Amino acid sequence: MPLTLTDGELRLRPLAPSDARAWSEVRRRNYAWLTPWDATNPPETVDPPPTFRQMVRRFRAEARAGRSIAMAVTVQETFVGQVTLGGITWGSLRSAYIGYWIDQAVAGRGYMPRSVALVGDYAFGPLQLHRLEINVRPENAASIRVAQKLGFREEGMRRRYLHINGDWRDHIAFALTVEEARDGLLHRVSRG
Repeated sequence: MPLTLTDGELRLRPLAPSDARAWSEVRRRNYAWLTPWDATNPPETVDPPPTFRQMVRRFRAEARAGRSIAMAVTVQETFVGQVTLGGITWGSLRSAYIGYWIDQAVAGRGYMPRSVALVGDYAFGPLQLHRLEINVRPENAASIRVAQKLGFREEGMRRRYLHINGDWRDHIAFALTVEEARDGLLHRVSRG
């Protein structure tokens, strides 16, 4: 996928096998920062976690099938995180969810709200999706703030929604429709 989304020094592009070292290093340094929010496999899962290369291959297959887009987030060409537009559904639903994480070293500088805005504008624009969701653990104030900055409205609690950090966890659902975002998302966040 040749897709690249940019806003100044911020660049989003498909996650690639060549990101393995940088991705692994950021994840290693941020283990304590990200673990409380990371998806995990339930204990009954028999498959081992994928390698980075397997994960990228799966993301690429999902992108070709039109079901997901996993983007590397870079600032001045340095890898700092990931945004995924996943669960893309076509037909009469035309929706998707957005998931994201960022290196703690650059958190709070506005990069993630801008990244999610770029992905959201792409989803509502060229992809012509109708609805986007962001699902966040209630304890994750930073991720909740990203959804709020972009004007996603809270829709309620999803009980035991996703397996996170070793157990099924509740999430707050936030949503936005194309009608609510006709003016675009990127202008809603100031450049950090």
